Amino acid sequence: MIWTFGQVALGGAIGASLRFGVGVAVARALPLGPSGFPVAVLLCNVVGSALMGAFVTLSAERGLTHLAPLLMTGLLGGFTTFSSFSLEAVTLWERGATAQAALYVGISLGLSLLGLVLGAALMRGALT
Repeated sequence: MIWTFGQVALGGAIGASLRFGVGVAVARALPLGPSGFPVAVLLCNVVGSALMGAFVTLSAERGLTHLAPLLMTGLLGGFTTFSSFSLEAVTLWERGATAQAALYVGISLGLSLLGLVLGAALMRGALT
């Protein structure tokens, strides 16, 4: 059991570091200022959802479920953060950017679900 906690911790550290890197890269590429649209969190959630769909499919087909604590709970859990998403949405709403907040919630949910479905479909295609 302690090994599983170690896997989750290692994956989480890597995932959170990657998310931080995406945030820095997006801030440098798109200087949106303090009231900008939370592009980095949106990007992490969509990409992470696609990767989650791909891994779930791959692990089921290839018997790799033993990697789930490291890759799904840890790495992808640290990379995609619903708490960050929630904070960004509420922050936009509190700033009076109600339309942006609603757009952000809709795009995040829609594209993240689509990303998961596409990731799974692409992996199914690659495995056949």
